[in-house]
Amino acid sequence: MPVDAEGSHAAIQLPEGSWWDWEVIAWDGAQLKLAADHDLTYHHGLELVFGDPLLVSCPSSFHDPVFRAPSPDELLKVTHQLGEEPPVVVAFEADAGGREPVSCLIAAGRLDIVRETVLRYRREDADPDQRFAPRVPAPEQ
Repeated sequence: MPVDAEGSHAAIQLPEGSWWDWEVIAWDGAQLKLAADHDLTYHHGLELVFGDPLLVSCPSSFHDPVFRAPSPDELLKVTHQLGEEPPVVVAFEADAGGREPVSCLIAAGRLDIVRETVLRYRREDADPDQRFAPRVPAPEQ
């Protein structure tokens, strides 16, 4: 997570791409994983992997997020709830299907941005090192 010279959190920078559709594809005590692409039907090309998620306030699917630096009030809220300021605090507004954008906030121990094509369906002709989304069933043996 970028931190500017004054010690405050900066907005995350995504790699170039069309990241319109987003959804939570994995969430447990160890990680929260968001997947994104221009259309999530057959594959996704971007993952935000939050290690050690501490606070998550976002819908399970959303569109066209606008990432920004967390506000001082948001940082204070997170710090108050967790007892200390976490290493990663990500804030954004997104279209979740309602009349107004929804404000989202994620606090975690770390953030990895992974750009890789991940198939969301089983393909028999896929390369042996091809990665599949967690919900794709393993091939029958």
